[in-house]
Amino acid sequence: MRKILRSYLIITCGSFIQGMAMALFLFPHAIPSGGAGGIAVLLNYWFSIPLSFALWLVNFSLLVLAIKWLGNASTIGTMFTITITSISLHVFSMDVFTHRENVWVDLIIGSIILGTGVGILLRQKVSNGGMGVIALIISNYRSIPPGKPLLLLNGFIFLLTASIIAWEIVIQALLSQWISTRIVDFVYNLKRNLYTVPSMIWRKK
Repeated sequence: MRKILRSYLIITCGSFIQGMAMALFLFPHAIPSGGAGGIAVLLNYWFSIPLSFALWLVNFSLLVLAIKWLGNASTIGTMFTITITSISLHVFSMDVFTHRENVWVDLIIGSIILGTGVGILLRQKVSNGGMGVIALIISNYRSIPPGKPLLLLNGFIFLLTASIIAWEIVIQALLSQWISTRIVDFVYNLKRNLYTVPSMIWRKK
């Protein structure tokens, strides 16, 4: 029970960090944080599906994949992640947190913070939603860090939506993904046994 509570506390922190990065640094400049929104735009463009329903449809479909390939625990964790991220996004979107500096400075800072949050979530074997579901599936079955597949998936979607979104925003989105996925891999590969070293030294003494 303690292990589950600790895991969900870490997931809460990762989700909160992810939402903060979106609200404070990326979304004020209309920089998309992932590929799910891009797919929603394409569905709206091709089939005139409302954006709100299209986005829900994309996430629902990916959660179905999560149930089949990642198991119920990861799916529940993903639902929890999406909820906490939405709450964090709402909180930091309030006027009291209004923040809009240079777009390139915000892009770098926001991407680093976003990558940290996503990396924390993926270390817990929980998707951050959107393309993170597929990236986590690929990571589990090919035994590779999830950052590279996440970059390729989102990058492909950003290029597809280039005819709808302004080119400079697509370039900013790709750069943001490149930075954030590097941070994802860094956080994902951090040693998990950092706290075992002191105990080993103590025993040797």
